[in-house]
Amino acid sequence: MSFFNSLSGRVLLALVLGLGLGAALQSAGLSGAWLVSTAEAVGGIWLGGLQMTVIPLVLALLVVGVAAVSDAMSAGRLTARAIGWFVGLLVVTIAVTLMAYPLVLSIWPVDPVSAASLLVGSAGAEAPPPPQAIEFGAWLRSLAPTNPVTAAAENAVLPLVIFALFFAFAITRLAEPKRALLVGFFDAVADAMIVIVNWVLKVAPIGVFALALTLGLRGGLGSTGALLHYVVLISSGCILVAVAAYPLAAVFGRVPLGTFARAIAPAQVVAFSTQSSLGTLPVMVERAVDFLHIPERVAGLVLPLAVAIFRMTSPVANLGVVFFICHVSGIQPTVAQMIAAGVVAFAVSISSVGLPGQVSFFVSISPICLAMGAPIELLPLLLAVEVIPDIFRTVGNVSADLAVTTILNRGEQVVAPDNA
Repeated sequence: MSFFNSLSGRVLLALVLGLGLGAALQSAGLSGAWLVSTAEAVGGIWLGGLQMTVIPLVLALLVVGVAAVSDAMSAGRLTARAIGWFVGLLVVTIAVTLMAYPLVLSIWPVDPVSAASLLVGSAGAEAPPPPQAIEFGAWLRSLAPTNPVTAAAENAVLPLVIFALFFAFAITRLAEPKRALLVGFFDAVADAMIVIVNWVLKVAPIGVFALALTLGLRGGLGSTGALLHYVVLISSGCILVAVAAYPLAAVFGRVPLGTFARAIAPAQVVAFSTQSSLGTLPVMVERAVDFLHIPERVAGLVLPLAVAIFRMTSPVANLGVVFFICHVSGIQPTVAQMIAAGVVAFAVSISSVGLPGQVSFFVSISPICLAMGAPIELLPLLLAVEVIPDIFRTVGNVSADLAVTTILNRGEQVVAPDNA
């Protein structure tokens, strides 16, 4: 019962009930146009409440996130090395992800009938326009918005993210009183937007029920195969991140695979059960110090920093969601759009760390959808089944955090004699 007392449980229950009721009404011939339009309107209003917060929240979180990274970079050599590894791993992970998902979906496509059933039930979704060739020079010029306000109004998210990054780095170069004032302002803006999002999420079961009812009324239960495909696809990507942590620790951290596996297993169990990297942090530190023999000064700095600003599964899962939406929507993103999505995925993976799961799902994925030209109307339905991939997101993050800690510890052992 405790699961269904949580927001994730209530949203999943709303999806099942709405989809089942809609399918039953459709099979009974009671799916009237007025019922479909009413359910679609309710779901659309709820989705609009989430959409209105995306642009200001992303802008505010980027400013605050860059300020936090800048502060951390000035804290010492170990911190700077840690952030360097975080950034490097994220860049490599994003590059591999951008190549892997299109290949996987071409080999293992979603059933066309199930994809059509899922798409036809999303509120406000329309058939995507055919992809247009984009001249590379024009695309590069578009990255520097002449008017950031216009870019925000037009949902041109990549130019807006680039402007926000320049603006955020410029703030870090200001005198401390001005810097603190601006960072505090954007931190307050982010907090205010999160309050609004939490208000909207309180009625998420109603919004998801309406969207699922629309889905059932229009397509019956045909969309369940596509939703199952989504769960397996995203969960698999996160599991691969966890698996990749083992060779990372063995090759770069010089920790035997068996030793690393035995050391991190309890932390993975806690991550699986809590779905919280922060909640797993005490166990991570204990396993790193007592079983991997990492000095407390290293584990006590790197692991909290990793939990604060690094989630290796974030771009893998978030890009996977967007590629899935593109796939079922019949959208073929261009190379330029995929590069744009990768840049945005990198930015939001750092800026949205620490947000509640349901909040970060929309904040992290909506900008990537906009960058890749994917409709966001499917996100509420995917949120309802996100509870399963979210488990593996956390396990992958915890595994990667401990692997990076072994790497940085080895670097400290190598550097220490030279400083003696």
